[in-house]
Amino acid sequence: MKENLALIGSSSAETMAVAKGIVQACEDVKGKDLVVLDVASISDVADFFIVVSGRSDRQVQGITNRVMEQLARTGVRPLSVEGYEDGQWVLIDCGEVVVHVFYEPVREIYDLESLWMRARRLEMVKAA
Repeated sequence: MKENLALIGSSSAETMAVAKGIVQACEDVKGKDLVVLDVASISDVADFFIVVSGRSDRQVQGITNRVMEQLARTGVRPLSVEGYEDGQWVLIDCGEVVVHVFYEPVREIYDLESLWMRARRLEMVKAA
């Protein structure tokens, strides 16, 4: 039986479901160093930032493709997707959830987790 990821947080059920689906999609394709930041209390930009890395530009594109497939299955249409062609930093803006898919060395340069260090990191737990 496949385990599903659950997030511990306090956002709306719909937003939480979108975030959980994205997290699961990233896990499915072996995204690396997955972090979910709850930025709702410190920013009007979104409720969650999901940050994940790929080991190559092709893996970054693969992670992005999987996230886009997940969103399409649930009827969520991103407001914008930027950076896909280069595969260095892909930004998927879903409104309340913003996904950052980085090529590992590029993630280290921008260090979003430090920039948003006041954001609460959401715990990802395996749900049976």
